[in-house]
Amino acid sequence: MTVVQAAPSSGGLKREMGLMSAINVIISVMIGSGIFVSPTAALKYSGSVGFCLVVWAVCGIISLLGALCFAELGTVVPRSGAEYAYLIEAFKKTNKFWGPLPSFICAWVYVVVLRPAEIAVIILTFAEYSILPFSNILGLKSLPEEDLHNLIKLIALLGLGVITYINLSSVKLYVTINNIFGFCKVFACLIVIFGGIYQLAIGNTENLSRGFAGTNFSPGHIALAFYNGLWAYDGWSSVTTITEEIKRPEVNIPRSIIIAVPIITGLYVFMNMAYMTVLSPEEMIQSEAVGLDFGDRVLGSFSFLIPLGVALSTFGCALSIQFGVTRLCYVASQEGQMLEPLSYIHVRRATPTPAVAMQGILAFAFILVGNIEELIELASFLIWFFYGSAFIALLTLRKTQPDTPRPYKVPLFVPIFALGVSIFLSIVPIIAEPSPKYFFAVAFILSGVAVYTPFVYYKIRPKWINKLTYLIQVLFEAVPTAEKFE
Repeated sequence: MTVVQAAPSSGGLKREMGLMSAINVIISVMIGSGIFVSPTAALKYSGSVGFCLVVWAVCGIISLLGALCFAELGTVVPRSGAEYAYLIEAFKKTNKFWGPLPSFICAWVYVVVLRPAEIAVIILTFAEYSILPFSNILGLKSLPEEDLHNLIKLIALLGLGVITYINLSSVKLYVTINNIFGFCKVFACLIVIFGGIYQLAIGNTENLSRGFAGTNFSPGHIALAFYNGLWAYDGWSSVTTITEEIKRPEVNIPRSIIIAVPIITGLYVFMNMAYMTVLSPEEMIQSEAVGLDFGDRVLGSFSFLIPLGVALSTFGCALSIQFGVTRLCYVASQEGQMLEPLSYIHVRRATPTPAVAMQGILAFAFILVGNIEELIELASFLIWFFYGSAFIALLTLRKTQPDTPRPYKVPLFVPIFALGVSIFLSIVPIIAEPSPKYFFAVAFILSGVAVYTPFVYYKIRPKWINKLTYLIQVLFEAVPTAEKFE
């Protein structure tokens, strides 16, 4: 059985995304359900409304600095895959065994567990909030809890099918839909902000007038406040995951980051201020869904706009996360660290259809399993570990490739500072909440080493791989690209 060879037109992914699309990718991934549902941990640990707002603003600045490091890396390593691509470029040639291992572990965590599990949780949140505006009309509140749970799961599976279809179909379709959802979720944020402005105009300033009263100066609590704030900003690296599809990436990646991250910082700070106009700190901390409580008090008959905003935000977030992780699959497969067919693209649509389908299947499995929040906690603390590895890669590339053109270059103190933050965020959860789950995270990494050693390092290839490759090519009309990276 022979494997189909690359078609003449299969030159790889196409650059179809301009500056506005790149901005919307960042907005889509960074703004999920968190800012509407549970922006309370930073307030809980900071102890005061004033210091809480400072934490949100500073977290935005820190996120911007980290993102600018990735902007430089994106100009030095013009490949999709973000952290993965930077690790493979910086360390691949240092040692035959150990050099490629960090990049493989990065791909192993992101592709196999973290991203598909995130998509599953986010799309379940989408399903839950998409039915809230209609719960009274359809009598859903009277349903038994098990039936309601099954309905939410069914809607989640349908939502997953839609986002997978979009990402299978074409990049242009993804860009169009993502731009629409990006606009809608920003509009939803602005509804909250203008609701807060109205409350301030009529004199609801009691909660905000507390200022810094009650600030908790304990170093541990301050650390946890920043830790939780920075998690809410996660996603700032998303545009570098799709570098190969950005037009003029050396220009548009830095610009998109410089525009998008400050916009989101402003939205987050002012949304928290809006919440504080009608909810006391105690009410915010105890609330299960801050945005819904705010909507009930401020928007009246238009309170349905908040769950609608959450549904739009989560759908767009899941769509963009799946889009990005499939590009990581694509690059890792080109490097021989994933199954080869994951680097194949559709002969007409120029989308990595096998990679998209695999991510859809993994997320489908996580939705069926359910109760995977602890699984995300197990792996999510590793995100800043990989960010830190990327900052080390930046410093390494400055030393090993000093003459490589850098259209954008951050001052040296920025990656050093960002590396310190990443170390801090990797250690804080272990110190703050010692738990056996972190040993399971280590065990999962070791399982990656067990896969890496025979199949990547020694290149053991089971006999059935050729048959699987042929089946994937026929099923998805996918062919190898003309681009290969050694």
